[in-house]
Amino acid sequence: QVHLVESGGGLVQAGDSLRLSCAASGRTFNNAVMGWFRQAPGKEREFVGAVSSSGTRTYYAESVKGRFTISRDNVKNTVFLQMNSLKPEDTAVYYCAAEPPGRLVIATWASAYDSWGQGTQVTVSS
Repeated sequence: QVHLVESGGGLVQAGDSLRLSCAASGRTFNNAVMGWFRQAPGKEREFVGAVSSSGTRTYYAESVKGRFTISRDNVKNTVFLQMNSLKPEDTAVYYCAAEPPGRLVIATWASAYDSWGQGTQVTVSS
């Protein structure tokens, strides 16, 4: 597994932006699909988006498409989630996750990911 640590969460107002970071260490990072999930109180964990190992392909949930952007820096072993035009319904704990290395499919289901960060809280006030 790879060790993942998220940062960048906080309290913002609706319409603001935040950038989350996820620093990876341990297992090779460069050949793993990286994903972002979130979990709001009382709700199941849901897929937000993911990026291919090379960074050339991304996939997003409909609820965030056009507002969120995922990128990665394979030199710094870091993946980012840029969140713009935040809404109160984006309030959740955001988790970074890694698929096992070598997979090409960008999975949208949590069980496809074998490494998870501890999460970072994002709260959007109206």
